[in-house]
Order: sequence, then C-alpha cells, then structure tokens
Amino acid sequence: MTGIGPTSQHPQGPDDAAPGEVPPPAPTAVERANRMSAANMLRSLLPLVVICLLIVGWQAFRTETGDPVREVDPTTAVRVAQAEAGYTLLVPTGLDEGYRPTSARSDAGRGGAGAPVTLEIGYVTPSGRFAGFVVSDSPTAEPVAAVLGGATGEGQVDLGGEEWTRSTTVEGETALSRVADGVTVLVTGSAPDEELETVAGSVRPYAG
Repeated sequence: MTGIGPTSQHPQGPDDAAPGEVPPPAPTAVERANRMSAANMLRSLLPLVVICLLIVGWQAFRTETGDPVREVDPTTAVRVAQAEAGYTLLVPTGLDEGYRPTSARSDAGRGGAGAPVTLEIGYVTPSGRFAGFVVSDSPTAEPVAAVLGGATGEGQVDLGGEEWTRSTTVEGETALSRVADGVTVLVTGSAPDEELETVAGSVRPYAG
C-alpha cells in the first residue's frame, strides 16, 4: 500500500500567478519618486496651512472682540464754528473718558458772513448709548427743529447752574434744552436721563 506523504509547499510568488492572470507591472523608479515627492510636499505644506488657519482665526477673534467705537476729535469743528459764530459758543467741557465723541460737524461758513451757525457733537456714553449735543442761533436749524418739533414739555430742571427744559420727543427720547439770547442749546439721545443730564451740566463757553 502506497502512503501519501506531505507535499512540499512554498509561498506563491509573482511567477506563480494563476493561469490566465497577468500580474500587475511593478512601478517604475520614476513613479515611485513622484509618489514620494507628492507625499513629502503634502507633509511639508501641512504645518504652513495650520499656521495660516491659526493666524486667520486670531485676526477674526480680535475683530469680533475689539472696540467697535471709532472716536473723533471734535476740536476742528468746534474751532470752525467759533470763528464764524456771532455768539458765545457753548460746548460740553470736562466730560470723563466714558463719554467718547464719535461725530462732530458744523455748517459754519456755508451761508456767508453773519449767517446762523450750528454745531453738533455726538457721543457714545458709558452705557454704550447715544447722546447728541447741538448749539445754534437758528431756531429753525434742522438739528433743533427735528428734535423739539412735536416734543412734549415735562418741566424744568437745574443742571450746571442753568435752568433747562425737559421734553419728550416724538421718538420717546428725553431732550434737554435751553434758550438764551437767541441761542438754543440741546442735548438728546437714547442714553439714560442721568447721562444726558451729565452732558448738559458740562456745557460751558468754549475757551479755545
């Protein structure tokens, strides 16, 4: 009786492909070099991409958390108004740094010599609201008429040693005003009454 012994086995190599199968061609040296170059390029660019993303994110964070208030220096507008006004120019004086001027303009010089002069200064107050100051020797000046036209008087209040009229505008905001020698001084805005009163109480003749 003939026994069947173990047959010898060895790993199948490229030359041992099944009949009918064609083994894939081995990659050439150029192809291997190209693959390595692309991989190396990706690995080298990755840190740069990460750094760029971090810089962009940091700039966006600074923009979002930065102070959006842009302050202006009202000095030029005040000096132009003083030079042309035929009256003693009054302006808020000595306000603390929580009251930041964000706008200032005057119509001085537009109407020729002797024409009425109006000065406007806008502030962002400590509460982040708006307080507007206006002084004009024209009762029909647009910044004055737009606020006091249709306003309802609410009585008198003493601020900075002067008597002011408290009114409620048609927009529901408080307006503080006084008139002397044909000159109207006005403080109004969305700021709380206490902050509007602070601005009004600081009004003094401009000392230059």
